[in-house]
Parts: sequence; C-alpha cells; structure tokens
Amino acid sequence: MNTTRRQFIKSTSLAVAGAALINKDAFAAPMKYTGLQLYSVRDAMQKNPADTLKKLSAGGYKYVEHAGYDDGRFYGYAPKDFKKLLDDLGLKMLSGHSRFSVTEWDSAKNDFTDVWKQTVADSALVGQQFVINPWLDENLRGDTETLKKLMHLYNKSGELCKAHGMKFGYHNHNFEFTVKMGDGNLYDYILQNTEPSLVAQQMDFGNMVGPGAKAMDYIKKYPGRFQLLHVKDEIKSDGKGEMSDGYDSCILGEGILPVKENLALATKIGGTTHYMIEQESYQGKDPVDCCIKDLKIMKKWGY
Repeated sequence: MNTTRRQFIKSTSLAVAGAALINKDAFAAPMKYTGLQLYSVRDAMQKNPADTLKKLSAGGYKYVEHAGYDDGRFYGYAPKDFKKLLDDLGLKMLSGHSRFSVTEWDSAKNDFTDVWKQTVADSALVGQQFVINPWLDENLRGDTETLKKLMHLYNKSGELCKAHGMKFGYHNHNFEFTVKMGDGNLYDYILQNTEPSLVAQQMDFGNMVGPGAKAMDYIKKYPGRFQLLHVKDEIKSDGKGEMSDGYDSCILGEGILPVKENLALATKIGGTTHYMIEQESYQGKDPVDCCIKDLKIMKKWGY
C-alpha cells in the first residue's frame, strides 16, 4: 500500500506529539500538596466546623487532613455532607487520622470488622488518598508477638485501602523512639515490617525532638518511605509540653528545629508529596491565625 506524503507527515507528527507527551509525563515532578491537620484547630472545629473551614479556605488552604471521624461521621457530618461542605469551600481532604489496632480484625470471620470496612469506605467517599493510623496502644509496644500480628494487619489494611484507591499509613509520636526493639527502636521495627507499597509513613518531626531523634537521620536511613509529613516547629515548654517531653509546637521558623532542611531532604530523597502543617500550641495567639501564618511561611519556602 502506498502512503502519500500528507499521510506520512500526519502520522509522523502524531507519533512525535505522542512521544513528547509521554516524555513530559515521565519526567514531570510529582505533585506537592500543602495542607493542614485539623487537630491544629480542634476547638474551633468542635464548635463550628463550617465556619472554621471557611476561614481556612479564605486564608489560602486548599487541602486538609481530618482528626475527627467517629461513628460514621466527620465532625458530626455524614460523609457525603462533609464532602459537599468541603467542595463548596474549594477544599479537598486528602488524608485523615483513624485509629487502627488488632481489635479491627475479626478472628472468627478472618476478616476486618464491619466498623473498619466502613471507616475505609467513608474515607474513600470523601476523597481521601490516605487513611492514617495515628497511634499504637501502650500495651502492644513491647509485645513482640502481638506487634508482629499488628504489622501483618497494617499490610492487610493497606490491601483493603488499595482496593478503594487509597493507601494505609502510620503516624509517629515520640514513644516509637524510646521503645527498644532489637538493634533499633519501635520506629525501625514498624518501617522494617511494613510493605512500602501498602503502608505509607507520615513522619511528624516535631514529635521526635523530645526523645532526641532527628528526622534527617531517618530520611537518610529509609529513603523513599515518607510520603507524608507533619510539618512542625518546636520550642522549649515551661510546662511538660504537648508530648509530656518538655516541648511545644510554635509558628514555623520561630522554633529550634531545622524545618527547612528537613523539608528539603524529605522532598529530595524521602518520597514526600504531602506536607501537612500541624501546630498544637499557640503561645496565646489565635489557632486559626497561627495556621494561616504557617501556610504563608510554607508558600514562601516554596511548598
């Protein structure tokens, strides 16, 4: 079959255009999402979620992370109603904190409980990309056999979340760095016994300062593992502090942590795409105002 010059040029142009698109996508930098963990404005969210979210949206936020799912509702709203509230304000909830433990597995059925299945389904309904477990019960922390089972369930929960188009994750506090496990600590154990493709890590480097752990050490030790961050700065506390370890969070850039350096390394080798601001103490300032200032600082830093 003979091909006319016009047909040849047309087909060649389409092939070149297609290759250009493929190359552009292949080398495009991953999306970066900067948002707010709503625990930062917990009292305001309890009193008036709609008004609080409206203020955050007006202050420049586009993404939020919840810490308020209970009994099938987000801050008192049914999932579809909360999603509409977010949509109307131009907000997206990309992640959320939902407690998970061995009790979410029904041994008799050899399956997750209906409550956990509903939690995951509701998380998907509101548009989450990550379902983050923010806690590990104290009675499990030194129990090697139960921890082994729990890590298996983390991976299983990762499979469940994957089926809903999401990823399961874990968020650290400070105890992970004080509980010794073999040659490392509990944080090492969690990282080494969860499947990276199924379980994301949300590093909270503010929570690491009390026990003397350094975010950059872990980012270097486990590159590519920290898809999410809780971005914090810390100051010495006059009291016991948020984590009972002598430190309180503060406005970004006003504390003692190398926040910009942590962010840069996490972005370069940590695999980080989701940067969730969290400030839990305010030094007498209004929490919403603090969080809006934090966002402006993050934008100034390029996030």
